[in-house]
Parts: sequence; C-alpha cells; structure tokens
Amino acid sequence: MINKRLLVKNLLAHNDENSFYDKKRFINIGEREGKAKFLKHVCALANSNPNNNSFIVIGVEDEDNKIVGVDFFDDSKIQNLVNAYLDNPPRIAYENIPFPHLPEGKVVGLVTIRSNGKVCSLRKNIWKYYGGAVFFREGSISLPKAYGIELHDINSEAVATIELHARNNIELTLDGVIDFLNHRHKDLQSSYKVFKEQFVVCWAGHQKRANGQVYYSRVDIELINEQVKLFYSALDEISISYDEDSFGIVEYVQLGLGNQQKYYPLEKVDILFQENGMYQIQSELIFDPPQYDRKTLHHIYNANKALIRKLEKGIPLKPSEKIDLTHLPATFLICYLNGFEEAREQLESARDILKRYDADVYLSLKESLRVLRKMKYS
Repeated sequence: MINKRLLVKNLLAHNDENSFYDKKRFINIGEREGKAKFLKHVCALANSNPNNNSFIVIGVEDEDNKIVGVDFFDDSKIQNLVNAYLDNPPRIAYENIPFPHLPEGKVVGLVTIRSNGKVCSLRKNIWKYYGGAVFFREGSISLPKAYGIELHDINSEAVATIELHARNNIELTLDGVIDFLNHRHKDLQSSYKVFKEQFVVCWAGHQKRANGQVYYSRVDIELINEQVKLFYSALDEISISYDEDSFGIVEYVQLGLGNQQKYYPLEKVDILFQENGMYQIQSELIFDPPQYDRKTLHHIYNANKALIRKLEKGIPLKPSEKIDLTHLPATFLICYLNGFEEAREQLESARDILKRYDADVYLSLKESLRVLRKMKYS
C-alpha cells in the first residue's frame, strides 16, 4: 500500500519534470483553456508510459518545488471528463493529499494516470487542439506527434523504484491516526474505523442529530494508510454509515430562497474494501433540484446581477443588499437548475470580485460551482 504523501515527496525530491511526471501550480478544468491543457498532459503522459503509472502533482511552485497547496478538489467525475474527450482514455484518479504545514482546506493534488496500453488521442476539438491529435512527453514538455507513433516502455523501472520507496508501514499509520485525532481535529468529534485489518479511515466534524439520524458539518475524512483526504467541506453536511466491508457518505447541499432553506441529498459515495489490499470508490449523483416559480426567479436573477454590477463599480451596498449577497451563489445555482443557462456564466465571472469582497461568499461560490461540476460530468 502506497503512502501518497511519501510518493509526492519522492517525486519532488528525486525528479525534475520528465516523461512520467509533471507538476503544476494549479489546474482549472472549469474553463475551456485549462481543461484542454489538462487533457493534453494526461494524453501525453499516458502515451509516454504504456506500462506504468505517471503523475501530475498540483500545488507546487515550478521554480523551487515549494509546496503551496490548492483547494480540496472533488475528483469523483474526473474519469468521466477524460472519457468524454479522449479516445483510448487512461484510468485516472485525482487524490487530495494533506501536508501538515498547509492551511486548513489546502492540499496537494495528485493525479495518477494509467494507460490502457493503446495510443491515446483527442476525440474532438477543444480550445486550439484538434480532434485526433496525439501527444507525447519530450522531457518536461507535452508535444503533438503526427508520424512514427509507437508506444515505448522506458520508465517502468524508475516508477517502480519510486513507488517502492513510498510504501506505507505501521509507524506511519499510527502517527497519522494520532495526529488526526489528537492534534489536527482535537476540537471536533472524531472517530476511526479499521477495515479488513489493513485500512484505517478517520473522520471528524461537528455532530448533530435530527429525526434519529446523525449528521456532520465541517467534515474531514481521510484514508490514513495512503494519506488521502477522501472528503472535506467547510459548508455542506453529510451522513456517514459503515459496516465491516464498506464506508459510505451521503452529501447534502443547502438550497432555498431567503429564509426558506432545506437540505437536499446531492451524492452518495461508497468505499468498498477488499481482502487483497485493494479498494474501490463508487459514486452516484442522487440530486433532485428544487423547482421554483420562474417569474420569482427572474426577479431574483436580475437583482443578483445588479448586486454584481454595484460591486464592480465600487458602489457601497445597503445592509439588506449585503444580506442578499450572502445568498447570491446559492440563488444563482437555483436559477441555473431552473433553466437560467446564463447563471453559470454569472457565477464564473463573479469569482474575482467576490474573492476580493467577502471570503465567506467566495467560499459559497466555489461550493455552488462544485455542485454544477458534479452534475455536468455525471
């Protein structure tokens, strides 16, 4: 079993960017250009490593390898994105790796890419890249290749050595459990569960009961053996269930107009543990978005756009408008779910100004975009 934090450290310590490893300060698959560049690198790494894993480490400064981290990224639909845009798509996983020195909510993203042994190519046009294009790694650069396309195995031994040095052990697991329970989350209700005598899952959060059900907010869930953060949210609430073979999460999203707020089930995730030291993560979107009167939403939609225009022009908001602003991301989300297609563009364009104006509203905006991303690739 590989300790992913050790794997990231080994990649950074012993290798510059090469044909099986790339590093990024951040990625942005919410925009067309960022999505295209990400797919290009995935395609190139898969073709350059037909018989072993290749990696993208996200949240690292390019010049000095300083680990600065990125926001927790929900990876559950990223395979669907790759499948939609690539022919002979590789298996891909995006994992969130916690590092002790990073602020709460910040992690290092680790993308692991495993080729299916066939030439991977773009299925359709995206940004400036044409459908049918094939990419390979040449040193630290992903470049298109139009002729002489053959897959060669040149990195298996190097990757095997790196993964061997990142193997987990009992000491690292125990240290991880103690750190999670006694240090990082000493102010929260925390628990752990051992599965198949091999896997240790720890979780922490604010606990409350309603209708005989336990719910958690400000939730952090980690698979300690691999140093992988399975779930993190400062806003949404979840319920947790488990038996001897599996660990389940149901995530809820709070939506409503004004004071009429309600929690809606968003996604169900099950982690299935096996006797052979393997596990599978299965996710299912179970979201049934609320529907509202279109005339009411049209009024709210225009009022939200007016708030954004005021912020852009530097016009002070009235006390009532400041309250409305706290609901802006969620109401834009509701508008989009009720047929206002431009509401998503409004959310995207409001990123920078809300980030400067109010950190809490900006956090709510990111959560709304995360919900939309889940729905898009389901």
